[in-house]
Amino acid sequence: MTVNESRSDRIIRVIAGIILGILALERTGGIVGIWIFGILAVIALVTGLTGVCGIYRLFGIRTCPLPSESKQQKRS
Repeated sequence: MTVNESRSDRIIRVIAGIILGILALERTGGIVGIWIFGILAVIALVTGLTGVCGIYRLFGIRTCPLPSESKQQKRS
C-alpha cells in the first residue's frame, strides 16, 4: 500500500490517538465512551504509524507530496 498521508498529518493522528487512548483509559463517558474512545484511538494510531488512510484512498485524497520525476527515474 502506498503512503497517502503527509508527515504533519501522521503526527497529528498519533497525538490524537494518544489523547483518545488516555480518555479511554480514564473511563471517560462510561462503558460506551471507553469503547468509542478506544476504537478511535486504535484507528488513529494505526493510520498515523502506517501512513495509510483507507478513507483518503476511498475519496482519492493524498496529503503527502508526490515524488519528483527525477527520483522516479532513478528508481527505474
